[in-house]
Amino acid sequence: MPEKTKRKTLKDCIRHFAPAWFAAIMGTGAISILFHNFPYGADSPVMKTFTYLFFFLNLALFILFNAFTVSRYLLFPDIWSIMLRHPVQSLYVGCYPMGATTLINIAVGLIYQEDGFGGRHFVYLIWGFWWVVIIVSFLCAFVMVHVMKTKQDHAISRLTAVWLLPVVTLIVASSSGGVIAPALYTFNPRYALITLTVSTCMVSIGLGLAFMILTMYLLRLIVYGLPPGASILSVFIPLGPMGQGGFSILLLGQGYKSLFPLSHSNSQVLSNSATGETINVVCICLAIVLWSLASMWLSYALLALLEVLPTTRFPFKLPFWGLIFPNGVYANLTIQLYRTLDSSFFRVWGAIYSVFVLGLWTFVFLQTLVYVRDGAIFEAPCLDEIELAKETHGPIHSSTAPDGEELAL
Repeated sequence: MPEKTKRKTLKDCIRHFAPAWFAAIMGTGAISILFHNFPYGADSPVMKTFTYLFFFLNLALFILFNAFTVSRYLLFPDIWSIMLRHPVQSLYVGCYPMGATTLINIAVGLIYQEDGFGGRHFVYLIWGFWWVVIIVSFLCAFVMVHVMKTKQDHAISRLTAVWLLPVVTLIVASSSGGVIAPALYTFNPRYALITLTVSTCMVSIGLGLAFMILTMYLLRLIVYGLPPGASILSVFIPLGPMGQGGFSILLLGQGYKSLFPLSHSNSQVLSNSATGETINVVCICLAIVLWSLASMWLSYALLALLEVLPTTRFPFKLPFWGLIFPNGVYANLTIQLYRTLDSSFFRVWGAIYSVFVLGLWTFVFLQTLVYVRDGAIFEAPCLDEIELAKETHGPIHSSTAPDGEELAL
């Protein structure tokens, strides 16, 4: 019989609180957005109640995870540099700003626009948070990619779709800009235009980088085969940039349609121009293209699972949370296309896939609660590898944490 895993203390859980935990924020936020946008009974009290339920659950988790993260790097400051040098765990830093954007989307789309909470000051407060998320997203997309090039060891044979996480931050943050812009337009059309312009630049850069990485990823799959073990779950991640990119572009098109052209004399919208309509039509076409590409990657992911699952079993771990958000944004794009095109196909398929994502979230959430009880799910790969190296070869270099614990560098 396998040896029973020793139960982790709270301090051990904090030490092993990896950035990948914020994938749970992304996944839970995606569920709240799906309840808000569900194509059947979206305005019903039941759907609104579930939207608020998941929103406040997500907000509570976000605050708790921030407390754990701050505690981790205050108690064990050496872990920050160790984590950044890890070629996989460091990429999950991008989950932080992406999780925050799901909170922003519901705060504006439901709490302000539908329930009228807060007024001008609330909108400007959320807009300020959005700019903070933008800064963090650019740091992930630019600095993190630079760290990948200069501080980490990578190879095409070890490439997984997790490489997408730092660059997808720009795409996800741009979608929040598309949600905030209509709210800003009521108070200041110029601010709304700035928001749409910045979001357009972000989604362009993010999609450009994502396509480059996906090209390498497809090469890796063809040349070296499917990712081994639990890494196979990453095959769903490509749905993220395609799904969220299409959703962002749809929102940006609708924003430009409402805003353009802007008069320089009095900052009022001129409704007799086709400029905004033209941009909106182009954005709809681009969104359909991205939905088609997301459907292609979904087909590849399902085929990969059918290939691997009959002969492979792997234990439940934190990366299972990475399944929720990509599938959730694909479902959300499908629903948004229904609202744009009034298509029965997109409505039915979006509803079916949303129910599937909710079932997936329920399974992962319940399994997480089981493994949180004894701390088994709190595993930081970079620390596990260093501890294994210490046991085998002894530490090469170490520094003392505040509690006297030796952390190998």
